[in-house]
Amino acid sequence: MVKDSYNFIALGKAVVRIEQDAISLLSDRINHHFAKACELLLSCKGRIVVIGMGKSGHIGNKIAATLASTGSPAFFVHPGEASHGDLGMITSQDAVIALSNSGETSEITSLLPVIKRLKVPLISLTGNPTSSLANFADVNLDTSVKKEACPMNLAPTASTTAALVTGDALAVALLEAKGFTENDFALSHPGGSLGRRLLLKVDDVMHTGDEIPIVGEQTTIGDALLEMTNKRLGMTCVVDKSGRLSGIFTDGDLRRSLAKRVDLNSTEISKAMTVNGKTIVADKLAAEALQIMEENAIGALVIVDQNHKPIGALNMYDLLKAGVV
Repeated sequence: MVKDSYNFIALGKAVVRIEQDAISLLSDRINHHFAKACELLLSCKGRIVVIGMGKSGHIGNKIAATLASTGSPAFFVHPGEASHGDLGMITSQDAVIALSNSGETSEITSLLPVIKRLKVPLISLTGNPTSSLANFADVNLDTSVKKEACPMNLAPTASTTAALVTGDALAVALLEAKGFTENDFALSHPGGSLGRRLLLKVDDVMHTGDEIPIVGEQTTIGDALLEMTNKRLGMTCVVDKSGRLSGIFTDGDLRRSLAKRVDLNSTEISKAMTVNGKTIVADKLAAEALQIMEENAIGALVIVDQNHKPIGALNMYDLLKAGVV
């Protein structure tokens, strides 16, 4: 029978407290051992191979993914598969991170002689600093906890949290040491929103050629509206006789013209347009186009070349569709 709901709240808070305590213990363990581990990983000319069994394996997989996405090439190898051929993925240029709370996981300890033969640096994350794995490793990082959050002190909970935080600490320390930047992050995450904001250029999303709404200065407002309607960008470029941009006519300009009761069929667009208007060049980031539009409360932007001639146009919907917004 399910107990009263307040017990769930109390139990949940107890788990959080236990895991907070486990993390707080790690602070004093960020010492010379941690620094040596970072130096070994930083000097690795190959890849960082992470191994772990069971729940430690799940944490190891996450640590490998975090390292790889922050500039330290890494991958996870299941120790059970490693002894049946996958150990061939480790080369003499690599470094190994092994996770085992007990430090006596047989699937990992059985690999230690081969790792030693390869002469690759071995960093262990264990809850037992006197274990076989800890003693064999070049550096052992202590991830021991006072107790697991599990009431029976059996299910890996606080210990896996401690190992994960230690892995994050290694990854971020290496990130800083390597001078890893937002652009580097974007290159390894091209499908993510940050990647799109940092990699996508204006010329990747702008409309070109016949899709650009363009009229001459002598065009009437009525005819300009037809161009706007056909091109569906909510604006039109206005160019002089040499093809240089002289202004932009937008939905806002139309509303202002209507408020003044301007004759749309006889008034030239040059009398109602926004002179010059905001522009951008094609090799700028799409995110910069978004910033210009937001700062000036406009919904569209003209892309010009070095002679100030329109070569493209885009609106907020284009940026939204591209995932920049």
